[in-house]
Amino acid sequence: MAASAVPGYSPGFKKPPATLRLKRKRLQRSELPSSAAAAPPPCGAAPPAPSAPARRNPFSSLDNAPRAAGTPQPRERDRRPPPPPAGGSPSATAFWKLLEPVCEDKPVRTAEPSERTDILSLTDDLHSLVAVPEVPSSPRCEFPADWSIKTRLLFMSSQPFTWAEHLKAQEEAQGFAQHCRATETNLPQSIQEPKLSTELRCAFQQSLVYWLHPSLPWLQLFPRIGADRKIVGKASPWSQDEALQQVLMSDWSVSFTSLYNLLKAKLCPYFYVCTYQFTVLFRAAGLAGSDVITAVISPTTRGLREAMRNEGIEFSLPLVEEGRARKQKNSEVNLETEVANSLEAGNSREDGEEPAPSDDDDESFSWLEEMGVQDKVKKPDAISIKLRKEKHEVQMDHRPESLALVKGTNTFTLLNFLINCKSLVAVAGPQAGLPPTLLSPVAFRGGTMQTLKARSINAKARVHLAYEDIFSLEIVGPVMPHSLHSLTTLLRAAQRGAFSAVFYTHEPTAVFNARLDDASPALNKETVNKDLTACGLHPKTLDQLSQRPTLGKSCIRLLEMKDYAYTWKS
Repeated sequence: MAASAVPGYSPGFKKPPATLRLKRKRLQRSELPSSAAAAPPPCGAAPPAPSAPARRNPFSSLDNAPRAAGTPQPRERDRRPPPPPAGGSPSATAFWKLLEPVCEDKPVRTAEPSERTDILSLTDDLHSLVAVPEVPSSPRCEFPADWSIKTRLLFMSSQPFTWAEHLKAQEEAQGFAQHCRATETNLPQSIQEPKLSTELRCAFQQSLVYWLHPSLPWLQLFPRIGADRKIVGKASPWSQDEALQQVLMSDWSVSFTSLYNLLKAKLCPYFYVCTYQFTVLFRAAGLAGSDVITAVISPTTRGLREAMRNEGIEFSLPLVEEGRARKQKNSEVNLETEVANSLEAGNSREDGEEPAPSDDDDESFSWLEEMGVQDKVKKPDAISIKLRKEKHEVQMDHRPESLALVKGTNTFTLLNFLINCKSLVAVAGPQAGLPPTLLSPVAFRGGTMQTLKARSINAKARVHLAYEDIFSLEIVGPVMPHSLHSLTTLLRAAQRGAFSAVFYTHEPTAVFNARLDDASPALNKETVNKDLTACGLHPKTLDQLSQRPTLGKSCIRLLEMKDYAYTWKS
């Protein structure tokens, strides 16, 4: 009775002895049907009706759901991920282990990694942002030029990155000076004590520098495509002030013209113009296998291409032309195959039998003539014919195939077109009135010196049933092609020729690796290096960027160095 006065007491509560009795009764009930099913039915009796299948518990998962008789229970070792590949360093093994498909369904975690993070916490981030390619390249001493802009680099190695931490004020100043003076740094193949190498640390600071216009510290000015969410809510006094917008655009035009003049004088190797709709890459003569100045624009629309035609800008669509040439070649091959097959069929016929001629072409409109309405059929007008021809052109808008290539003196016309183009700047939204972003590897008028953000992360990885230290270096910011090559060259010496990397690409710029339509394949390296000596890039970087693009519409996603040889996946 006293128990009933206790708050929260349930009269249906059963003591342990009562619970055991209930279990015994349930076992007895379950044994009765099984024994009845085992006994043979009496003679003349109807066979028992099949019992309905048991309902599945909707609250059970696949692992704890009841299994049918004879179904083996999966062992714990079968649920584990596949073992790492044999051979190689533990860091490389752990790195490629991260990029394998996930074997268990786990919730995605997007928390920021701490200074001492378990490597498993980075797995979900890698799986959610990086699509693992299938076919790697063969080992080479150099990887191909990648003209896309990277937003993040993640290097991993079994050797620590302490040499990239806490640069001294003198080392930082020396790195800035080396960048401004375009000082060439030649490091040995391997550095025994990277942390004590002042030359390495200064070169690392030098490789992080880039130039930007306009410079608004409270706004993230790259990337611009799809950046409304990051800019919305930030102060933008120019959005409603037309006079301020004109001042910003006038200053931007001066900087843009300064960059083009440096490019024409071969004092700047390349630069990017990033708008809220498309990106333009200007390259100096001698780069990407071309002997003239080139500019590639992606993505484009039918309206932009029509406006460029109206301004007298001659351009081509390399990917569209390449697709047409491929289709034409395939059609010619198919035609030759059909002709050969028809000849073989004609030779194999007996008694000179010939196939009956087809009357489809002659009788395609004969039924209209028989009905007497051939003159009443409405023929398509010129507008309909034009729209039908432009259907494919409209369908490729905002796609990689819409890449436009401008060459030679037409790039100067493109410069004037972009300066006077009103649609270059958004008229509404968070980016209203904000000029496009200019990115350059060298200084220019109105440009502001910026540095990529670098930090090292120490993590743990399971290797052969034990945890080992994995060291990683993260680079965040607009990483241009020259910075990518410089950083990998430094890591080659500092990490003793063994590291792995994941590259996060600004996707609209991946198509910049497309091969130019009639690029000069036999440009002399000595001539290119001599002409672009004062452009501010290392000679080895120039050698890489002067090669013809080979990645097509893709870009390098994963890069690994082992025994001083590169392999990559795109």
